[in-house]
Amino acid sequence: MMLTVMFLAAFTLTTVNSQETEETITYTQCTDGYEWDPVRQRCKDIDECEIVPDACKGGMKCVNHYGGYLCLPRTAQIIVNNGREDTAAESTGGRNNVIRRTPADPHRPPPNPTHQIQCATGYEQSEQNVCQDIDECATGTHNCRADQVCVNLRGSFSCQCPSGYQKRGEQCVDIDECNLPPYCHHRCVNTPGSYYCQCNSGFQLAANNHTCVDINECDANNPCAQQCYNILGSFICQCNPGFELSSDRINCEDIDECRTSSYICQYQCVNEPGKFSCICPEGYQVVGARTCQDINECETTNECREDEMCWNYHGGFRCYPRNPCQEPYVLTSENRCVCPVSNAICRELPYSIVYKYMSIRSDRTVPSDIFQIQATTIYPNTINTFRIKSGNENGEFYLRQTSAISAMLVLVKSLSGPREHIVDLEMLTVNSLNYRTSSVLRLTIIVGPYSF
Repeated sequence: MMLTVMFLAAFTLTTVNSQETEETITYTQCTDGYEWDPVRQRCKDIDECEIVPDACKGGMKCVNHYGGYLCLPRTAQIIVNNGREDTAAESTGGRNNVIRRTPADPHRPPPNPTHQIQCATGYEQSEQNVCQDIDECATGTHNCRADQVCVNLRGSFSCQCPSGYQKRGEQCVDIDECNLPPYCHHRCVNTPGSYYCQCNSGFQLAANNHTCVDINECDANNPCAQQCYNILGSFICQCNPGFELSSDRINCEDIDECRTSSYICQYQCVNEPGKFSCICPEGYQVVGARTCQDINECETTNECREDEMCWNYHGGFRCYPRNPCQEPYVLTSENRCVCPVSNAICRELPYSIVYKYMSIRSDRTVPSDIFQIQATTIYPNTINTFRIKSGNENGEFYLRQTSAISAMLVLVKSLSGPREHIVDLEMLTVNSLNYRTSSVLRLTIIVGPYSF
């Protein structure tokens, strides 16, 4: 015979919210043999005779009782009292034993049994003389394998596999989560009983350990030598003007602009980190970053004496005497020397010598007209002829008469500087009375050292 006592326990939890109002939550738990009836809001008896298979052994019959059940001989008579008590009469050895079935009183102490009761498999008699479940998992009476987990059930137990494993036959085998619907954003790595996710290069796992998010390499640890641009899953490096990416695509190397073209500067190119600069030779200055322009030293630093005149040429300057006349010539005007007719020596010499100066660049393109000579005084009934009297021993020049009173000096061979050429250009004048006279233009040609 099995009896139990109903016990109703109420647990009260008091919480205080942010508005400082008190809220009470009540949790209700029934003792063994009873379960909570949410409709009636009280503990109700469990009919063990219906839910416990083979509750009574040896031909005994099961009789439900408040909080438990009774195992009685099949000959026992059950007398039901419509009042508060139910009575069962048992005939044993000519005697009638009366068993009263009374609803449990929570305030009444449990009865003290006088004999042992028989419990179903998986249950055992407690000190209160009721059948209670045996926890085979706690007592070690289960037969689960070492790779299995014992789960206690009412009247029995179950052998289950740990999380991440599944039962195959009697063995627990690993579940390959990577073959199931995709858990990982990029790559899944299976492990015994579990798995983990990996991300492709340039990504990292998010807080949920499944999603991959882009790594901003430019913010985290700028790997670029100069400019860094983040892209999805990677980054690209760029260089400042004047630099180019090296073979590793990270560092920057200086571009030697001076090697890219020999015409980048008019004179000389100087490479610098990330840029270049042009320089000019002495006597020139840089104009427009690349072009060389002659410096007129006669206007900036005139170092000639008072009796000298300064003549600027391409790349320098020279000082010439203000009075270039030599005996028997005398100076009559600027750069003009005349041989007096009163002097007998002058009869065999040109009447006048005019000094002129000009500058040309080295290696000038030929043929090229460079200087024009012209008569300053025109006489009637005269004929003028022009010739190169001296200074053309190598045939660099040619004098072409352009009119009756003028001629053009033509450069027919390229000249390289620095050098100075003195060419005498003579004009012969003959009149109808066969009177002859001549004038010389002494042209000093200064060839600069460069072609600019």
